Amino acid sequence: MAAWSFFHCRSRFTPRCEFAKKTGRKRVTLIEKPNVLRETGGLMTRCFRDVAKGYPDIWADEVNIDAICMWMFKNPQDYSVLVAENMFGDIVSDLCAGLVGGLGFAPSANLGDNYAVFEPTHGSAPKYAGQHKVNPIAMLLTVKLMFDWLKEDEMATRLESAIARVIAEGKVRTYDMGGKASTLDVAKTVADYAH
Repeated sequence: MAAWSFFHCRSRFTPRCEFAKKTGRKRVTLIEKPNVLRETGGLMTRCFRDVAKGYPDIWADEVNIDAICMWMFKNPQDYSVLVAENMFGDIVSDLCAGLVGGLGFAPSANLGDNYAVFEPTHGSAPKYAGQHKVNPIAMLLTVKLMFDWLKEDEMATRLESAIARVIAEGKVRTYDMGGKASTLDVAKTVADYAH
């Protein structure tokens, strides 16, 4: 069981390091709490260190969940690729969303070796169903991540450029951006610019 767990855990870090290498990122940070969660956090830390040995050009470091919340808030530019298990990932993703304007701007991708799942960090937001007021940018940026994963580079670039243009112009904004536009208004404007 221990050998399987180590292999399983180790196989989760390799794609993250490969992503960092492919995209030219120089730092991969493990978010854990091994001083408290000794078994699971310790296993994650050992696996992470083992995988990091194969990537000498990448700075691989470890930060406790409580400390990363302070450091990300203080110096977000110091971090690049963050790796965490589900609970810590949920905590940090909301913190990061706050740093970029809110959950309406936070895309998400769960990448495996052969499969991937894409959804905005805020999830499906069922309490807003039918109200047409939710910022669609998080979902559209999630689609951009999916295009990246599918190697649809031209489509990913067009979509990202269109989103950036809508944000920079500031003419069509949902309530969280200080405007009165609907979800569909923003999405349509992005679609028009993406053509």
